[in-house]
Amino acid sequence: MKPTRIPLFVSIVILLFAAACSQQPAIGPAGEGGTRSIAAQSQSMVIPAGTTLEVRLTTGVNSKDNKAGDSFEGSLEQPVVAGDRVAIPKGAVVTGRVTGAVPSGRLKQRAELWVTLASVTVKGKRYDLATTTTGHKEGSKATRDIVFIGGGAGAGAAVGGIAGGGKGAAIGTAIGAGAGTAGAMLTGQREIKFPPETLLRFKLEKELSVQP
Repeated sequence: MKPTRIPLFVSIVILLFAAACSQQPAIGPAGEGGTRSIAAQSQSMVIPAGTTLEVRLTTGVNSKDNKAGDSFEGSLEQPVVAGDRVAIPKGAVVTGRVTGAVPSGRLKQRAELWVTLASVTVKGKRYDLATTTTGHKEGSKATRDIVFIGGGAGAGAAVGGIAGGGKGAAIGTAIGAGAGTAGAMLTGQREIKFPPETLLRFKLEKELSVQP
């Protein structure tokens, strides 16, 4: 009996199949590690409660013209890192709302202005925020956090206080030249004003998960 000859095209198919199989990634610790690496990159980045968010205001607010519920916008002054990855980049758009606004009036009514953050947008996706409240009451030594009033050159004044509502100086140590002017912008005519370019500091009250 004559030996069976394998057609040429069948031989070529067999060789191509064998070559393809030889290029498949090995299954084992190395392959599993690569899978874990990809999975880790796709996992949500968790920003813990207590993380500080510094926001530069785009729209200003004041105790005379605004009321509780009014919204404002700003941008993140510094990136927020979760682990070894940037979860929220610098410049991310942030929205906030006024939680309390009392205009200065007669009968010794002191002006008040309190604000909090509501959301941040990362890569086109909006995330709700729960943060501390920041603000000031005219003539009071108590603040909820530190408020920086600054212009384009970075001049400003700090409204003192311990984060969370401690006692501190109503107007703290000046930061840079022109701080006196910035302080006047804050308490001028007994109204509390946070004009555009004001830098406000908040802290997350709940952890935030951000998609990569």
